[in-house]
Amino acid sequence: MRRYELMLVLRPDTPDEQVQALLDRSTRSIAAAGGQIVKVSPWGRRRLAYPIGAYREGSYFLVLFDAPANAVLELERGLNITEEVMRHLVTRVERPPSRRPQAESGDGAELDEDDIPGPPPEDDDIDLDTEFIDESETEAAPAAVERP
Repeated sequence: MRRYELMLVLRPDTPDEQVQALLDRSTRSIAAAGGQIVKVSPWGRRRLAYPIGAYREGSYFLVLFDAPANAVLELERGLNITEEVMRHLVTRVERPPSRRPQAESGDGAELDEDDIPGPPPEDDDIDLDTEFIDESETEAAPAAVERP
């Protein structure tokens, strides 16, 4: 299972009972699919960066959970059709590397998928012969002019 973070922005005029029911329904959806809730943090009412419909504020909630990928798909499907949810975003949270020793052959310990490091990034993908354009002197971004 992987760790995910769900950010919910709910309509500010939603009654507390409906907010709690929505959070319960979301957490039950995750648990029913084999996931586990780590933490639910209410962030309170905050001003939005831009208006969404007639709303300039929203009630924010952060839910941290462990779940398989299919649980995330089901959760998002349910949130997409819920009227009280103005916006939502589910992101995968990278866990820090574990401090337990690497499994050696014959010791019986198994490695999780998250414990196996990926290949190092390769710098061979960068073409050094490519000419880079200095955007500070293009028409879109003219050079600064000193004024007396």
